[in-house]
Amino acid sequence: MGDIMRFLSPNLIKVNMQAESRDEAVRELAELLFQERVLKDKERYIQDVLEREAQVSTDLENGVALPHGKSETVLRPAVAIGTSARGIRFSGEGTSSRVIFLIAMPDQADDTHITLLSGITSRLLDNACLERIKGAAEPEEILAALTEEKAGAARGGTGKFLIGVTGCTVGVAHTYLAAKALEKAARELGAEIKVETNGSIGTENVPTREEIERAEGIIIASDKETDMERFRGKRVVNTNVKEGIDHPEELIRMVLDGKAPLYGKGQAEPAKERRSPVAEKGTAQAASGGKMLYKALMNGVSFMIPFVVIGGLLIAISLAVGGEPTPQGLVIPEGSFWNQISAVGSAGFTMMIPILAGYIAYAIGDRAALAPGMIGGWIANNGSFYGADAGTGFIGAIAAGLLVGYFVRWMKQFNWPEVIRPLVPIMIIPITGSLFIAFIFIFIIGAPIASLMTALYSMLESMSAGSMILLGIVIGLMQGFDMGGPFGKVAFMFSVGLIAEGQPQFMGAQAMAIPVAPLGMALATFLDKKHQLFLPEETANGKAALAMGLVGISEGAIPFAAGDPLAVIPANMIGSAVACTMAFLFGITDSVAHGGPIVLILGAVNKPLMGLICMAAGTVVTAMVCMTLKRLKLKNSR
Repeated sequence: MGDIMRFLSPNLIKVNMQAESRDEAVRELAELLFQERVLKDKERYIQDVLEREAQVSTDLENGVALPHGKSETVLRPAVAIGTSARGIRFSGEGTSSRVIFLIAMPDQADDTHITLLSGITSRLLDNACLERIKGAAEPEEILAALTEEKAGAARGGTGKFLIGVTGCTVGVAHTYLAAKALEKAARELGAEIKVETNGSIGTENVPTREEIERAEGIIIASDKETDMERFRGKRVVNTNVKEGIDHPEELIRMVLDGKAPLYGKGQAEPAKERRSPVAEKGTAQAASGGKMLYKALMNGVSFMIPFVVIGGLLIAISLAVGGEPTPQGLVIPEGSFWNQISAVGSAGFTMMIPILAGYIAYAIGDRAALAPGMIGGWIANNGSFYGADAGTGFIGAIAAGLLVGYFVRWMKQFNWPEVIRPLVPIMIIPITGSLFIAFIFIFIIGAPIASLMTALYSMLESMSAGSMILLGIVIGLMQGFDMGGPFGKVAFMFSVGLIAEGQPQFMGAQAMAIPVAPLGMALATFLDKKHQLFLPEETANGKAALAMGLVGISEGAIPFAAGDPLAVIPANMIGSAVACTMAFLFGITDSVAHGGPIVLILGAVNKPLMGLICMAAGTVVTAMVCMTLKRLKLKNSR
């Protein structure tokens, strides 16, 4: 245990804290971290910890609280420890916490740091150690209790083998505490257990197929998405990570006593949504349809982001370095090096929509839904399947993913005959799901989409002789609605067609609206200093969106819109309409079929300064509207 001393210090321990509330306790211990130069911004760190605490309280039933959270302001990993004789309530329910461990973890913590920290916190499962900490009068007594080794006692072996799965949203403390709790409880009950941990350093200790076959049952104590298909036919207890820490013995007994439900054996609802009796309290909301929908969307977005970044940045670099302005747009010469790089980027863009749909479906229907979800996303984004000039973009992908996910979820409830059950997840459900979503898009959704695109094009033609302000609003709204999807493509084709007829002002107006969505999202993530409104991966993606926006790739905003459509899409539409309308009023023209600041640099725009003002205005409006809507949503959720 000598290595853990790098995280501990008498100066980071406060006996008999003065705090009387959760927020005061976090602040009191954060002050110790700040004084020891663990933090560069105390207030920011406190805010990050309290945001994490607002998601799920970190208090445990043994009188311990583990507030924590990764933060950019943490200079090195450390633990501040406090004790309170009167106890401090960290949530509306449960007991007061008399021992508080405030964990400071950098955003880029390595595997060693997290493993050692898990070793420190796991000592809290030892009742004797915990009692010594509660009764300590000096910091040195707490250090001694944490660093002294103690062998655990075990009952006689039963020969039973179990598998556990643990994971929490941050992946620092609770993941490993739950694993240690399950191991300790299994040892005391005379059973053997192998626990898979899904922490911030990745998935560790994954059970083999042979081990799964040998296991009496599975205990899943996780707040993360878990691959359930591998456990088909096994007894499964599925609950949250806190239950794994607070009631590990009850969870294990449910399996050993044969009370855990069999997963995939025709039960009325998938085992994924079942909760153990000890977990029923306070988990109804977590299993609600709204929670599942949001979780599915974010699952798809998280897998899509790398494809957007790879595709967008490679195309952006290729256009910026190797592109040449022509009446048909920025063109990279055939056979050139940059043409090949652009082709790689295009592959990433081609795959991002099927990936989004596939992993939305996977989050709802597990592995059997992945292939039909991706196929549905491909069909949705390829208008040739249903006679349209353009696909449905990311909006169609979301629809395909949700339809496939819930269809597969429904199919898995059937009590399939034993003889064909092995084929159900790998052949029957994927094929049926693929045909289902293909039928939906080709024969039900496809024709209305094709007709809508034709009607939109005709509408723009009829409006072209009327008010430029009204036309600017309409084109801007269409461009901002789906960021390269069918609405934006209709407006783009309309504007491009008028360049050849000597009316480049239409392309000039749309060119100013094209980069607004990605630039607006990039600005919003930059202005979100407290990281309240955007997820960490969205903040990182904001930098990629900036690069894409500069070269007129509106798809850079798609991950943001897919993750929170009700806030992002209206903001994009309003900002794009502002930029487009201003461009019409200023008489801006564009002689190439492209948009973004890059066309100003290439000399394709007649008034580059005014064009820059238009794009800047739209970007600011988009960022402000988006942040306002997100703040309202955050306020209403509290």
